[in-house]
Amino acid sequence: MYDSLNLRLLQSYGCDWTYTPNFLRLAERCTQFENNYVCSMPCIPARRELHTGRANFLHRSWGPLEPFDDSMPELLKKNGVYTHLISDHMHYWEDGGATYHTRYSSWEVSRGQEGDAWKADLGYEYKKESVFESKKEWLKKPSHLKMIRQDAINRSFMCEEEKTSQAVTFESGLEFIHRNQKEDNWFLQIETFDPHEPFYTLPEDRKLYKNYFRGDEEAEADWPPYAQVAESREVVETVRAHYASLLSKCDRYLGKVLDLMDEYQLWEDTMLIVNTDHGYLLGEHGYWGKSAMPLYEEISHTPLYIYDPGQKDKAGIKRNAITQSIDLAPTILSYFGVKLPKDMLGRPLQKVIGDDSPVRDYAVFGYFGSQINVTDGTYMYMHSAAHPEMPIYEYTLMPTHMRNFFYPQELETIELREPFSFTKGFKVMKTKGYPLTGDSNSFGSALYDLRKDNSDNVMEDNPEIVGRMKEAIKNFLTENDSPSEIYERMGI
Repeated sequence: MYDSLNLRLLQSYGCDWTYTPNFLRLAERCTQFENNYVCSMPCIPARRELHTGRANFLHRSWGPLEPFDDSMPELLKKNGVYTHLISDHMHYWEDGGATYHTRYSSWEVSRGQEGDAWKADLGYEYKKESVFESKKEWLKKPSHLKMIRQDAINRSFMCEEEKTSQAVTFESGLEFIHRNQKEDNWFLQIETFDPHEPFYTLPEDRKLYKNYFRGDEEAEADWPPYAQVAESREVVETVRAHYASLLSKCDRYLGKVLDLMDEYQLWEDTMLIVNTDHGYLLGEHGYWGKSAMPLYEEISHTPLYIYDPGQKDKAGIKRNAITQSIDLAPTILSYFGVKLPKDMLGRPLQKVIGDDSPVRDYAVFGYFGSQINVTDGTYMYMHSAAHPEMPIYEYTLMPTHMRNFFYPQELETIELREPFSFTKGFKVMKTKGYPLTGDSNSFGSALYDLRKDNSDNVMEDNPEIVGRMKEAIKNFLTENDSPSEIYERMGI
């Protein structure tokens, strides 16, 4: 599992300037999914769905697994399957993610990504200039400077290939395979934060793209802000080259896993899934990153590869059925013969692999408190709140945000709410919430034809299609037992 893996920069999905030969090799072995979409954004909400197989963003922003959640790795563990997580994704060891890794039989972590509070150098002074206009003000805030300073300290301890966090993560994964390849009934999750920003690479990685780098090599250009692009074309090319360099490193370590699949003939009886939580904007639509803008295709449309040893004849095949991140938990549970919980709304993908049988007509996705988006694979409709002034609420038994507990003023407003259909009879705390990211409702509603190049944000005007898309959103809200206020706030 990767973080922020951009489908449009992979060769197997048609990119002609990046170097990703092992993703090509992967596509030759696997079924490649052409219409796979996110559900809840971003990192930890997507991981809750990886465990539970149901949408997160309608009831909760960013938070841990809840006491009533059905966790896929834990269900495997309870049914005799040994589960092991190896990750350098630092959000797992922060307040807002601390219940995920403990659902596995065992787990390992490698440190140092994106300002992870890892190594200490009290005398270190951060002096680099940034190429990003918005970060020049951003870095004046002590909390932001603290994070980028910590990241720079971490990098000083990862100045050799084998010490980088992705390398350590994959080395642990390869070790697990070496030791356990003869055993049966195990689930291994190798999860790297790369190619999420910052796009930290070593000079050897950057040689592949040396002709794309522009400007001052000493300036900080590998950590884009979540903001509008205010930089020159040369800067945009340089940032993309940094991302591509890290992407090719991801490709290289993927190749090491494929080598072991070959060496130990694991293709005979081992399912392989390669996925990501979401994509990333590298200047497209005039934006960097994610969160501060609508969920354009570059963010929401994600790569997915699955090898099913029970369907070896489907190697190299592409499937067009609409799939989502919520489908991975039921797919894995089904593979091991574990009964799916009734609250799991994702669908196993074995039939899609077999004959492209549809598992849904629409993919619905979004951020907590922002636009609700829907696609049928031909059109994408972004629906903004009809009454954005109305409050939104968090529903939880785990009152934490990303890196802290709920604030006292949030806890003061808590009331108990009757159980939702999926909370196992538990009442939950209801407290006023806030959009998880920049509120994309301010962009207004928009319909796009995905058959066209919409890099210039060319919108369609078709009330009939919009009506059909809004009906799909309504059905999704109903299926997920959404809070009643969402219907009124969104005008659905």
